[in-house]
Amino acid sequence: MHHNKLLNLLRNNAKKGEFRAEGNTIFLYDVIVSSKAEAEWFGGVDAETFVQTIRGMTGDVSLRINSPGGDVFAARAMAQAIRDHQGTVTAYVDGYAASAASFVTSVADKTIMSQGSMMMIHKAWSIALGNADDFMATAALLEKIDGTIVETYQAAADKRKKAAPDFLAMMDAETWLTAQEAIDAGLADEVSADSVKAAARWDFSAYDKPPVEAEIEAEADPVIEPIVEPVIEPEPEVITNEIERRQRINALRLREAA
Repeated sequence: MHHNKLLNLLRNNAKKGEFRAEGNTIFLYDVIVSSKAEAEWFGGVDAETFVQTIRGMTGDVSLRINSPGGDVFAARAMAQAIRDHQGTVTAYVDGYAASAASFVTSVADKTIMSQGSMMMIHKAWSIALGNADDFMATAALLEKIDGTIVETYQAAADKRKKAAPDFLAMMDAETWLTAQEAIDAGLADEVSADSVKAAARWDFSAYDKPPVEAEIEAEADPVIEPIVEPVIEPEPEVITNEIERRQRINALRLREAA
């Protein structure tokens, strides 16, 4: 299953996190998934749920994040909802803002990293089936997506008046950034004086260079515990259906991008 990294990420972290809102605070402590149907199977938060949640809020919003990443297009929709919000959105990275979750932090008005937290950026993934032409088209689409990701990070650095590093090279290397490194790259603003222990332990084995410690060790209050449900392993035939479903989605996106 090495080549199906996105599916492995979802499967390995199924039902490990949670998404909830309390007052004007949103807890994105979960995988980002493409649809409500996918959320029902793997757990995670889909774009529609996130968008409805933030649109139901007025005034300033606190967005607390501990996410191993997920679907790039869902994260894009979440990011646009943050841009559209009339109040100030402050993102707090309590644990990890990996992969697609880094888009969400990049567009927030302010991003505060907890002590010991990390951010990760890498090139886009996909699942593809078909002949050589299909794979070439998918590769071309992925290159376009990578270009838009670089633009997002570049805009974040420009907003903070930082000299942006070579984000494409960092993405190619799958770069895990400490809080200070994220600040230096223009992707975050400051390190919090307080620490939050994000309790979910993510399985990062789908990535090439996961951090040695897959848990934030900060012990200061507040301690926010997620609701943990039993992990449900997809049956082989379900995985096959999921690959086929994602291939059809990719084909539609290719036609839209053409």
